Amino acid sequence: MNVTKICCIGAGYVGGPTMAVIAKKNPNIKVTIVDINADRIAAWNNEDVSKLPIYEPGLADIVKETRHKNLFFSTEIDKAIDESEMIFISVNTPTKTYGKGKGMAADLKYIELCARNIADVAKTDKIVVEKSTLPVRTAEAIKSILHHTGNEINFHILSNPEFLAEGTAVDDLLNPDRVLIGGESNEAIESLANVYSSWVSDDRILRTNLWSSELSKLTANAFLAQRVSSVNSISELCELTGANVNEVAKAIGLDSRIGPKFLKASVGFGGSCFQKDILNLVYIARSYGLNEVADYWEQVIIMNDHQKRRFSDRLIKTLYNTVSGKKIAVLGWAFKKDTNDTRESAAIYVTDHLLNEQAKISVFDPKVSCERMLTDLNYLNTRSEEENKNAVECSKDPYEAVKDAHAIAILTEWDEFKTYDWKRIYNEMKKPAFIFDGRNLLSKQDMNAIGFEYYAIGQ
Repeated sequence: MNVTKICCIGAGYVGGPTMAVIAKKNPNIKVTIVDINADRIAAWNNEDVSKLPIYEPGLADIVKETRHKNLFFSTEIDKAIDESEMIFISVNTPTKTYGKGKGMAADLKYIELCARNIADVAKTDKIVVEKSTLPVRTAEAIKSILHHTGNEINFHILSNPEFLAEGTAVDDLLNPDRVLIGGESNEAIESLANVYSSWVSDDRILRTNLWSSELSKLTANAFLAQRVSSVNSISELCELTGANVNEVAKAIGLDSRIGPKFLKASVGFGGSCFQKDILNLVYIARSYGLNEVADYWEQVIIMNDHQKRRFSDRLIKTLYNTVSGKKIAVLGWAFKKDTNDTRESAAIYVTDHLLNEQAKISVFDPKVSCERMLTDLNYLNTRSEEENKNAVECSKDPYEAVKDAHAIAILTEWDEFKTYDWKRIYNEMKKPAFIFDGRNLLSKQDMNAIGFEYYAIGQ
């Protein structure tokens, strides 16, 4: 099938950047991103590209270059589905918060709604591409819905998982390690491969069956998260034995069989994918009776939760076993630098724990809005929205955020934090002035020389 029009359902962290790059590299293809959220679409269409709903380095430039030429953002979902030969499904697949599989299984209601919408609207043959992170054999459900429409339309289902790291998503798209396409129709697979081949060499385009493609995404994220939890487990041992986790990580990372990536000890991983995908893997394994497999991967999540709790416990213990009424400044709310995504951010859970101990929290993040921070805390339902609002102060200025604080918790590795006037910060804090560096961002030697009581993960 010759693809001239592409529709992507979902204008989020995956759909937006992916379609922008596809549009840039395929000027002959009309790419339309649709979403039911009118405010989000309006933000994507904002003439001021600094106000796009998603922050990724390099994204604004590509959107500016392609928007209204061959890249369009719209709420007219049915129209875009009808016109397109290829439809990407890139909607949210959160972990279920109800019913069977609660807390582990992926909630596929948005995926099913998309499939039913496509089935209702389509009048011509379509290639339907799974872009959302999904459990194995989700394609079977999509196929079942589409193939029981009662008309003569042919639907070809492909799995094309994303392997983007937020903060480097645009570069990951422009220079991918691999593009994975799973499907049963060779013709449909090659139609999608041709879209990518305008900038990706064929040896990096992997063709598999549907189920291998779906499972590869979950497995990739599980392996990466496992490395983070592994080094974090060693960080606790380092703190008790006098070893330095940075030195240990460097030593093992130089082993070519291991490599250096994802060996940076921290307060724990966040983001929309790692935890969700591992929980998905655990649920699938348990559903097949593979309890040892499920237990193995579940331990990665247990270790990550432990690391976040351990960080806040250490802060409380160091501040003389109480933070009640004390101002704790949180630097960083995004789950990692160079993104405004806060899903599963360590900052949310550390802050929640400190609020339970009646601390007063002051937060600064260069890209995350105050509204987003409060929404994240309110979602936990630990306390009332009013209580969160009264206990958490959001500042637009880092120096204001840390003024008169008893301690600083660094929870996102923003590069700008390294360039702050830490002498000035020290002078304006309560004494003794504590820094708890959850990202090993600053120099212990430099901070101690200024006068700080400095604590870092694994040191």
